[in-house]
Amino acid sequence: MKFTMYKHNGIYIKAMLLMSFISLLFMACKKELNTAPLDQFANETFWTSEDNAMLALTGVYRGNIQMNGSAEFSPTDWWSYHGLLYLEFASDNAYDRRGDNSAFNKLSNGTLTADVAILGNYWNASYKRVAQTNFFLENVDKTPMDADKITRFKAEARFIRAAQYFYLSQYWGAVPLITQTLTLEEANNVTKASKEEVVSFVLQELKEVAAQLPSYGQLPSKERGRASKQAALAFLGRLELAEQEFSEAAITYKAIIDATENNIDPNYESLFNGSNEASNEIIFSTQFLTDLAGNGMLQHNYPAMLGGWHLFCPLGSLVEAYQFTDGTDFSYSNPKYNPKNISQDRDPRLNYSILINEKTFKGIPYISHPDSTTSPDQLTTSKQATRTGFGLRKFNDESFSGNLENSGIDLPIIRYAEVLLSYLEAKLEAGDPISQALLDETINKVRARASVNMPAVVVTNPDNLRPLLRNERRIELAFEGIRYWDLLRWKIAKDILNDDFYGAPFPGAKNIRKKGNAVDPYSRWYVTTRAFREGIDDHWPVPQSEVNINPNLK
Repeated sequence: MKFTMYKHNGIYIKAMLLMSFISLLFMACKKELNTAPLDQFANETFWTSEDNAMLALTGVYRGNIQMNGSAEFSPTDWWSYHGLLYLEFASDNAYDRRGDNSAFNKLSNGTLTADVAILGNYWNASYKRVAQTNFFLENVDKTPMDADKITRFKAEARFIRAAQYFYLSQYWGAVPLITQTLTLEEANNVTKASKEEVVSFVLQELKEVAAQLPSYGQLPSKERGRASKQAALAFLGRLELAEQEFSEAAITYKAIIDATENNIDPNYESLFNGSNEASNEIIFSTQFLTDLAGNGMLQHNYPAMLGGWHLFCPLGSLVEAYQFTDGTDFSYSNPKYNPKNISQDRDPRLNYSILINEKTFKGIPYISHPDSTTSPDQLTTSKQATRTGFGLRKFNDESFSGNLENSGIDLPIIRYAEVLLSYLEAKLEAGDPISQALLDETINKVRARASVNMPAVVVTNPDNLRPLLRNERRIELAFEGIRYWDLLRWKIAKDILNDDFYGAPFPGAKNIRKKGNAVDPYSRWYVTTRAFREGIDDHWPVPQSEVNINPNLK
């Protein structure tokens, strides 16, 4: 029998070349919740060694994430590039080049219905992971291995299951809470638990597994990508923030900070281009490996001039959120604004994250000007190119020279920068005193990284600090799948996502898309109008395909 070595989530294992056995082991028999019993014969003979248990745990880590070196055309997981990064399309940060009818754009433009396809993608991916985890937890004790290792394996699986329920609680609210394998009849008749019940379950699970998982600093390099205490605490902090348990969130985030095992990396750009994936700023990430476990992220995100499909189009409102290098806010009336180079004298993270007209990428000028009829990246409404005049630089590795559908760049899920900003937010919203020392240990540590070096924040008044902190979070974590969730939990999506959105300014251009007859004073390209519906779009509807099978889910 042939074997090969492959890496996923930092776990190196022996696996059958075609992976047919493990595919059978974790195959569910009914699509809607993926929770029916698995193949009994395989189960009876599988749990015989630590290697097999690791193989099963790796299956839980991977879930349904597509890793066969091809482009992903819909979300296969919350932690796949399509599932994580493209949630930005529902926010004020980016636009999906596929147009207003794109499923991601529909999440916030007032046309969301239960038939929108990606709802089913996220739902099914979540419950497949839940089913895998439940099956793993019910069987791993049969493995002849040290009790401490079994405890750790189970804690890792529980962390992954808790993360699924975190996302389900945040985007759907009330959902089925499944903690054991189900028969086909049971799966087709489950009922929803309240959001409060789901949140309570996740909080308890994360607290328990955080005490059982190894600390981040204890993970050897070969285990990079496996869950740590800090990863569990970071998800716990996220949920506590979302549920407005701010004092508890502050304690949780402080535990990560006090462990002193993570730091702000001096090189911002390297955290996203594959050159610095072992940085201790990255607390948890999805692992990819060129040729063995690659993805098609670069195919979807590269500019057209280099064969990319340019799906990711940053919006002008995000570009306008980056300050000038002296710490003053951007405005088109500011004398520092250069209409020929909007990134001039701006926060360096702008150029690290966003590709701007006439900037070079892989040594070639990126030309998005709408009057440039020869450039494949010309801003139009029809080319397979930008719809905003901006392109994505973050995550787009310029040194990559292989097949664009075979990227090995890891996707950060939790970074230490988020921990510091979240800790400050928790302290602020809990009503705790804000001191300059606290600012210097949180937001200013993020702004002071060597490759950014932005002026320190000195505002301690809570009402004035809040918008500064939220804006810092927006630009520091841009395109990492956080912004849409932030707008929902802050309950400001109804305000931010009810507006007209524009792209890049092109003063003097002949071809400028307008909204009707309206003339934009800054000559910006009109992109779209969002119409987020308060009380409707705050939570996603259960996919209609699931309701058709089980009316209890309506």
